Amino acid sequence: MPSDPTPDRQRIYLDHAATRFPKPQIVLDTMHSFSQHSEAAMGRGAYRSSQHAGAIVAQLRREIAQWIAAENAQEISLHSNCTTALNAGIFGILGDSDHVVTTAAEHNSVLRPLHHLETLGRIQLTVVPVDRTGRVAVGPLLAAITPATRMVAVMHAANVNGVVQPIDEIGRALADRYPADAKPLLLSDTAQTFGHLPISVDQSHIDLLAAPGHKGGSGPLGTGFLYVRRRLHSQLRPSLFGGTGTHSESLQMPAEYPSSFEAGNMNVPALAGWLAGLQETRQQASPLQHLTASADESQHLAADLYKRLDAISGVRVIGRPKDLQLPIASIAIDGLPASDAAMILDSEFGIEVRSGLHCAALIHQAIDSPPDGTLRISCGSTTRRDELDQLAAALTELCR
Repeated sequence: MPSDPTPDRQRIYLDHAATRFPKPQIVLDTMHSFSQHSEAAMGRGAYRSSQHAGAIVAQLRREIAQWIAAENAQEISLHSNCTTALNAGIFGILGDSDHVVTTAAEHNSVLRPLHHLETLGRIQLTVVPVDRTGRVAVGPLLAAITPATRMVAVMHAANVNGVVQPIDEIGRALADRYPADAKPLLLSDTAQTFGHLPISVDQSHIDLLAAPGHKGGSGPLGTGFLYVRRRLHSQLRPSLFGGTGTHSESLQMPAEYPSSFEAGNMNVPALAGWLAGLQETRQQASPLQHLTASADESQHLAADLYKRLDAISGVRVIGRPKDLQLPIASIAIDGLPASDAAMILDSEFGIEVRSGLHCAALIHQAIDSPPDGTLRISCGSTTRRDELDQLAAALTELCR
């Protein structure tokens, strides 16, 4: 096993937009306990351990449904990450000649599948520009819709700078303008907001929603989910084929969602840990109560982060959101490439941040990033204010 890369020094982890660290201890303990004492493949046997694995998965679906105010747990399929969930939704619902409207703020997990389908000539794609903060305006987005528009894909918040998109306004506008059976489907990537900010698929009129489990969801890496509104289930086409533990006599995939999107064995130890993390995170409160409190804390943390950055001469904040809701910031340091700055912060100060384009190249053009991208600082629920003080001191030293 590789040795710990930081055995004898402090580790100030400020890359929570990539994954949460540390995970709650109950997540690790639950995964270890399941693997050591009761591991079995879900849906592959009638014996007690296999049934227990199935019960964990069913309980996780119910838990996730509460966090996004979904009507039914069977609207949730489980995946190995948010990217696979988004791919399953995009390839599973779009057909030939469909038109898709999306934004320049999107992550490559959305832009690349859509670009691939466009390159094959299967869909037409319109990418709506965003402003200098990375936020899309509702008017131009709606104006891009044509009679052929099948999907509008808008992320909930950008991973580059944490700007939150007007997803509620977009969803309401679509619902007001179109009857339910003719409304363009609203797909939202909530990788940066699931577990941090309240979101309701019903109130926001979201038809497909994807998120990972390992960020705000407090679960381990390798987990994610896709929500699909029930009325769409009969229109879905799987893009991954194989065993599901049901209808084994048929060479066709099961027609029922979510099993139609869940070929192969599930990583039940990770899913058990994720379930424990979600339950522990809200600590007996309802998901909405927890998310409301989490949103308040995120705003305070964001304000503290930006206050420190604004005070450092030589640091330029890139694409600062007008409304600070998430503690994510992109910066540039005068005369120092982002990759060099990240390397120095890590090697000299034990501060871990991310440099580059963050898998979202188009938004950088809008927010006027340097050619090599930005230095991204992203905090989480475990970030301490004294760690932000140490970050500020280190950045000040780099700017001298």
